[in-house]
Amino acid sequence: MFNEVKKSMEWGEETLTLETGKVARQADGSVIATLGETSVMANVTFAKSPKPGQDFFPLTVHYQEKYYAAGKVPGGFFKREARPTEKETLTARLIDRPIRPLFVPGFKHEVLVMCTVLSHDLVNDPDMVAMIAASAALTISGAPFMGPIAGARVGYEDGEYILNPTVDDMHQLRMNPDQRLDLVVAGTKDAVMMVESEAYELTETEMLGAVNFAHEQIQPVIDLIIALAEDAAKEPFDFQAPDFSDLSAAVKAAGEEKIRAAYAITDKQDRTTALSEAKAAIIEALTEEQQEDANLGSALKKLEASVLRGDVVKTGKRIDGRALDTVRPIVSEVGILPRTHGSALFTRGETQGLVVTTLGTGDDEQMIDALHGTFRSNFLLHYNFPPYSVGEAGRVGPPGRREIGHGKLAWRALQAVLPAPTDFPYTIRVVSEITESNGSSSMASVCGGSLSMMDAGVPLKSPVAGVAMGLILEDDGSYAVLTDILGDEDHLGDMDFKVAGTENGITSLQMDIKVAGITPEIMEKALAQAKDGRMHILNEMANALTEGRSEFSAHAPRIETMQVPTDKIREVIGSGGKVIREIVEVSGAKVDINDDGIIKIASANADSIAKAYEMIHSIVAEPEEGKIYKGKVVKIVDFGAFVNFFGKRDGLVHVSQIENRRLNHPSDVLKEGQEVWVKLLGFDDRGKVRLAMKMVNQDTGEEQAREEAAD
Repeated sequence: MFNEVKKSMEWGEETLTLETGKVARQADGSVIATLGETSVMANVTFAKSPKPGQDFFPLTVHYQEKYYAAGKVPGGFFKREARPTEKETLTARLIDRPIRPLFVPGFKHEVLVMCTVLSHDLVNDPDMVAMIAASAALTISGAPFMGPIAGARVGYEDGEYILNPTVDDMHQLRMNPDQRLDLVVAGTKDAVMMVESEAYELTETEMLGAVNFAHEQIQPVIDLIIALAEDAAKEPFDFQAPDFSDLSAAVKAAGEEKIRAAYAITDKQDRTTALSEAKAAIIEALTEEQQEDANLGSALKKLEASVLRGDVVKTGKRIDGRALDTVRPIVSEVGILPRTHGSALFTRGETQGLVVTTLGTGDDEQMIDALHGTFRSNFLLHYNFPPYSVGEAGRVGPPGRREIGHGKLAWRALQAVLPAPTDFPYTIRVVSEITESNGSSSMASVCGGSLSMMDAGVPLKSPVAGVAMGLILEDDGSYAVLTDILGDEDHLGDMDFKVAGTENGITSLQMDIKVAGITPEIMEKALAQAKDGRMHILNEMANALTEGRSEFSAHAPRIETMQVPTDKIREVIGSGGKVIREIVEVSGAKVDINDDGIIKIASANADSIAKAYEMIHSIVAEPEEGKIYKGKVVKIVDFGAFVNFFGKRDGLVHVSQIENRRLNHPSDVLKEGQEVWVKLLGFDDRGKVRLAMKMVNQDTGEEQAREEAAD
């Protein structure tokens, strides 16, 4: 009934298994990949004909984490998986980016790749398993896919690269100073296709070494996929890329000079208008049959690419007249919004980000319900890309995959320099509003985010800047690496290579390749050129701010932390939360206490913080012998008075310790509710508190000399 094929190998410290032929047999390709006890099923289907008139490659990748894989029930009212989580969206992008360029040029049939996590051992992250499963499913599906690819995760600890570190090793790296890298690399047998990383000021040499290490480690996985395909692959789909050379020649003859003239315009809006007019003129010059050809869009793009790319490589000059390694003019401004806690406007050429920082309390932390467990995050970065930023009147909706991906890239770049939560107990939310875009708005978000947080008073370890690099690689092997690419250079180039970091090293690296990979030589040159660009941008940012402000905005909350013994937590909270509610009501401050006894007191009013601190301290602290306290008489008896002097603690002032004279009764000088100064003499044999008044000046609260007290 089943035609099962299974292949296994030892990979790192685990066994990697690929199997097909038993599940989802109606899909064009179906593979279940298992690493340790983490299993992901990838199913591939593709249309056998393109939609008429379709001018793009409709590849869709989905990655789904099923809670049953980890033995969990989803949270929420409906108790089922709903919209994709951020992790699912980012993993789908991770898989999409390296496989998209490997489909045969001209293939425009709809392709669906669905990866489903079936089992998760909480040790091996399913994202890399999903990438391997997707590659294997594509390779055996018969689709015109020029793979296979494989992916691996790399850590870096004590100067050693670590293959496929565990989920716990990679979780919240900021809290783990020994682990300095979370790098994901995907590649083919010959070249690297995609890089994504979170790093802690690694040098260019260390990052390049990590990429090369990952590429070496995926080679046996690629061999395993090939071995599976030799036994299980379907017949290759009969696809011949359309030949539109005649149409391309006609398009080139009709408008090469017009396209070249349009690309000579440096202003983006004017250039876009000129390009639209040039294309319209080209189409007008074609025959009716040529105008209706489904490959017309491809022919126009091919002409654009040849004009832009050829001129750059030959002349070393770009669309806007810059040299290959020149960054566009930069203007950095901070403190531009009056009511926000921190704000910055970062403008680089025609790319601009308005970035705002808000400081919150522990109540504002984001709770994340992930497959491997629930945790909290005190750093949030959200990226918005409205249509007006590129001069369009498009639809506005919830954040898409692009917005989530760009926001996460900026998050990775910035979180490496954040202070420890114990040193800076705030929740930090950064929002990047892209107000103009012509190339690398994600890197503008990094620069603006760094400035915005410093404007809010966040004590960053170092400022962070980011730069986007491009590549034009010609068929003859000649190439040009471009610093600070424009949107058109990104669209028509061969590489999008983003590098962010401080003056000390790289904090994030992301690379996407549109050709069949690049050589280590090109990557090394791109990293070196990116470092020069990053240093230049950091210098420009320094004109606005070089470190966090010493004073917070008047509208930002102040937070003070205190540590109490864990056995005192119950006393601070009180029965049913009665005590802590009273502290909040009386002081006006927000009070947050965790299981470790760390209390955060937050308020924009310093007096409120001081009041809450005093109230909590009086509950958890122990009174000191010999110290003077201000108290209140709560009860008068024949032999003395009971005084509440330390939180809820009472003590007895014996009648002989009230004044330096004999009293008939304590009520001769005291009454209930009266405030008095008392000195703690100590504790009797039964632990009862002994207080005295007679040696304390009741007006000043200061201790009197013995002879003065006797007068």
